[in-house]
Amino acid sequence: MSRPVRYAVYLAPAADSALWRFGCAILGRDAETGAEPAPPDLAGFDAERWREITAEPRRYGFHGTLKAPFSLKPGLDEAALLEAVAAVAAEHRPFELPPLAVSAIGRFVALTPQVAVPTLDDIAACVVTDLDPLRAPLTDGERARRRPHLLSPRQVELLDTCGYPYVLEEFRFHMTLTGPLGEAEQGHALNALADAFAASGARVPAEITDLAVFAEPARGAPFRLIQRMPLGVAVD
Repeated sequence: MSRPVRYAVYLAPAADSALWRFGCAILGRDAETGAEPAPPDLAGFDAERWREITAEPRRYGFHGTLKAPFSLKPGLDEAALLEAVAAVAAEHRPFELPPLAVSAIGRFVALTPQVAVPTLDDIAACVVTDLDPLRAPLTDGERARRRPHLLSPRQVELLDTCGYPYVLEEFRFHMTLTGPLGEAEQGHALNALADAFAASGARVPAEITDLAVFAEPARGAPFRLIQRMPLGVAVD
């Protein structure tokens, strides 16, 4: 079996949590089990349109990005990555993610914290910097897809040094629920998702106990959650 094209390190709530169930239901796919929940009943959206709206985030699975998708350097394998992620996870303790809220981020709709979460910011920074020695440099095409001409000078610097522009001080944690939307449809989606989130029981603090490693088995294929690395557990 060929190795995955890319890996990513994400925050993924526990599989038995209300937050995970909500996110997977909204996107229509559970990246850990491969299950495809029934389409959500959202006011103003039929099932077909909602699948179109969520096509892009569904491929990545419900998550909050810590280290964006990247290829491994030649000579490194999945075992080396998992060992490195386990080492990072061991240095941090489980923490409580405060209640999230449905928000607009650019043209997307996502769940975002409404207060600062320093512990999360610290973990995200460590994931980025500690794992970057394993990352293959961006290809010209990968760099171009980040549209550097639209980024700030600091974001371009981060893109070139870390492979992603929204890290370290530019990091803003979010869990994406839709693809890009027009203004009117985004407003409708915000209202419908806010109602669904309030009814889901997921608008409570979530205990985060691990880092989740996702893999893209082939270019353009859905990412899958391949390993959870527990926080605060010493590596043998």
